[in-house]
Amino acid sequence: MAYDMEQKIEALVEKYTELLVGESDETLQREVKSWIIYSFIAKQMPPLVKHWNQLYPDGKQEMMEMIKKIKELNEKQRLQQKTDE
Repeated sequence: MAYDMEQKIEALVEKYTELLVGESDETLQREVKSWIIYSFIAKQMPPLVKHWNQLYPDGKQEMMEMIKKIKELNEKQRLQQKTDE
């Protein structure tokens, strides 16, 4: 991938993270990117994710915790937006 395109994708992930959870530090961006990839593959190729989950049960647990964290931050962000209106 060209460096210019990589920068554009990173900018997209940064903005998406900010809109999703209300902030966009590097750690959150990595977590959101991992969540996006995992979710996409889970929808497109469920048997692959099932296999991965069996191979890496600790990875699955870490992913579930990350997803829970993102969902909680998103819910907090939505509530904050409602109170700001």
